[in-house]
Amino acid sequence: MFIAMNRFQVIKGEEEGFEAMWKNRESFLHEVPGFVEFHLLRGPAAEDHTLYATHTVWHSQGDFEAWTRSEAFRKAHAGAGSARPRYIGPPRFEGFVAVQTVDAQGSAS
Repeated sequence: MFIAMNRFQVIKGEEEGFEAMWKNRESFLHEVPGFVEFHLLRGPAAEDHTLYATHTVWHSQGDFEAWTRSEAFRKAHAGAGSARPRYIGPPRFEGFVAVQTVDAQGSAS
C-alpha cells in the first residue's frame, strides 16, 4: 500500500471555499487502476491558517506514479491554478509506503 498526502495551509476565512472546491470537483480517481480511497482532512488552526491534507490510498507506489502521468490526472488538475489564492505557498507533498497494517480484527500484515 502507498499513501500520498498533500498539506495545505489554508488562509483564515478561506476554509469554506477551499472545502467546496474539493467537494465540487471531478477527481477522475475512480477511473485509475490501483486507487483505493481519498480523504480531505481538516487539521488544527493556527493564527494565520488552517491546516488541511489530502490523503489518497493506492495499492502500490507504482499505481500512484502511473496516476500522476495519466490523462485522468491532467483532467483533475486542469483548473488548479485558476482559482483565487486560498492557501499560503504551494501544497507540500508527502508519500508513504506502508510497512505494517493492522485491521479492526487485530490482524497485522
